[in-house]
Amino acid sequence: MVTSEDANTGQNVQATQAVYHIDWTGDVDIVCDAPERVVNSLKAGSKARVTLPALPGKSFEASVREVSAAADQESRTWRVKLTLAAASPEVRLGMTANVAFDSVQGNVAGQTFTVPVTALFHRGENPAVWVVRSGSDTLELRPVTIQRYEERTVSIGSGLHDGERVILQGVHAVSSGQHVQVVPPLHPEDFPS
Repeated sequence: MVTSEDANTGQNVQATQAVYHIDWTGDVDIVCDAPERVVNSLKAGSKARVTLPALPGKSFEASVREVSAAADQESRTWRVKLTLAAASPEVRLGMTANVAFDSVQGNVAGQTFTVPVTALFHRGENPAVWVVRSGSDTLELRPVTIQRYEERTVSIGSGLHDGERVILQGVHAVSSGQHVQVVPPLHPEDFPS
């Protein structure tokens, strides 16, 4: 029989004896990445509203459980873990989620624009989009604030105006002042209107 000495109690532990056990609380966590503008208003206990594309018409309350201490080096976003307040049995692990933080929603004023995530460009740590200047059809890199990240889109809270045209794909292959010809998307169903 193999035994080992438990350092805390000084008692012998048998080879097949459980030393500890882990309990599952049944909580369902949501993991998302938040931009710098959002992360500064988040702390443990901050509230959020979660929707799941797989469960249309349903919305769930959640609270922030943890915010990472540092940004991801590539995306410049912070990992945020939330816990659903009351998950129903139809919520399954691995589903995608859309998260709207209550503390951020109240701070965003004006119109919100939704663009494909492929339209997003980063100038250093700051998000931006390429806007086609009216009249000259040349490009301008415009800083924007992101209100919400979703599965395939981002909601822009400020930096754009109604009627402006934005480059939806190939944002890393263009430059400021470049003359472009505006064409509709090849597959418009892939882009929000």
